[in-house]
Amino acid sequence: MAISRRPFSVGKTAILKKNNMKKIVNSFIVTISLTLTANILFAQDPREPEIRRLENVEREAVLQGDSAMLFGKIWSNEMVINNPANVVCTVELSKSQLRTGNLAYLSFVRNIEKISLNDNIAIVMGSEILKPQGTQKNAGKIVTRRFTNIWKFSNNSWSIIARQATIIKVE
Repeated sequence: MAISRRPFSVGKTAILKKNNMKKIVNSFIVTISLTLTANILFAQDPREPEIRRLENVEREAVLQGDSAMLFGKIWSNEMVINNPANVVCTVELSKSQLRTGNLAYLSFVRNIEKISLNDNIAIVMGSEILKPQGTQKNAGKIVTRRFTNIWKFSNNSWSIIARQATIIKVE
């Protein structure tokens, strides 16, 4: 009886399959680890949706001239503003301008690019595109500006304590 001298390939195949399986399992573990790490690192602060909602409420109140919503609720009585006219003022001047129609807009879109939350402070930054109307400077034109709103949480509510808006383009 003759014995066949074929190379023994079953062992090599088993080793290759085992190595491939290890690579697949290791890749899977790395992928899961990276996904979990990214979720932890980039997790949204649970307060962020509320700040986004309030930003929209404030924008709508300004657009509609809703002083009842703005004064003492959204805008803190201590709010300071670096306004688009490059004047540092208090909330009292903004109240006066709202009452006299100098904060009247035909349209007002706000694009939030970043919200940072630190303890009881929220810093919101982005751009605004609006169309002033009435007797305002740039009435009827499209105005693009950069903005920063600083919110503070106290007495169980958020209010804006500081605001900056800078005009970057008028069309």
